[in-house]
Amino acid sequence: MVLDHIGVVVPSLERGILHWREYFGYAQSTGIVTNRSQKVRVVFLSKEGSLAVKLVEPTEPSSPVARFAQKGGGLHHLCFRCQNLEFEIPFLRSKGARFLVPPEPGEAFNNKKIAFFLGPDNLNCELIDTTEKASLL
Repeated sequence: MVLDHIGVVVPSLERGILHWREYFGYAQSTGIVTNRSQKVRVVFLSKEGSLAVKLVEPTEPSSPVARFAQKGGGLHHLCFRCQNLEFEIPFLRSKGARFLVPPEPGEAFNNKKIAFFLGPDNLNCELIDTTEKASLL
């Protein structure tokens, strides 16, 4: 597995995009995508030679990240890319990982399957097996 991106919750995608550009030199690399099941909007940012960043904004109060965003947001998850979700999930479970979101289509990844789990030390992790990102600019 390799790190694909970090996920950061923000109260506003538009403000988050601006902050990441002004503070860190990142540029928007995808359009904004709505994930209906997680009730969020997301966008990917990139910078040459650096790890991608996914900004995550809740779309409604019942979103799993709404309270976090109300408090200002911050680092939410690390995303690991593997060769095959169907192989990796049982392996991670055998090591004690607790899956919070079972494999489901991820709109930000052209509906390729994603999953979320708690790793060691309660680390919130996303797991994917694709390099595709939806609506590349």
